Amino acid sequence: MELLINNQVHQVDVEPEMPLLWVIRDMLDLKGTKYSCGIAQCGACTVHIDGEPVRSCVLPVSAAVGKNITTIEGLATNAAPHPLQTAWIKHQVPQCGYCQSGQIMAAAALLEKIPQPTDADINSAMSNICRCGTYARIRDAIHDVAGTAPEIAKV
Repeated sequence: MELLINNQVHQVDVEPEMPLLWVIRDMLDLKGTKYSCGIAQCGACTVHIDGEPVRSCVLPVSAAVGKNITTIEGLATNAAPHPLQTAWIKHQVPQCGYCQSGQIMAAAALLEKIPQPTDADINSAMSNICRCGTYARIRDAIHDVAGTAPEIAKV
């Protein structure tokens, strides 16, 4: 089976029903995409397929053939981080950090569709679960990148 992941073609010999997540992590050794719930609820496994956020833990690899797959490793480089990655650091978003690659992938897809999202847009699009509860910082980082940070009342 041929997959286009992070602009590189990969040949994998796997069963068509194998979850894409296992191919990404175990076959291609791209460890940024995480396994957590295994039922597409938490979002730690979020990748982009043709620009859309997808939960890779339940997507059969056969459904990704012929599509452009982007993982957190393909979003940017160490030398040139994605603006969301920079904002995540600036706003000290992660605590444990486990879910953050999925959070960033979901946020990047949101900003592609809605470059200047409202709080309601962010709340609707960011369905990933963060057990540490860093949702306010996630929202702040997204607003920062979008240039829509709410004004803080000066006392």
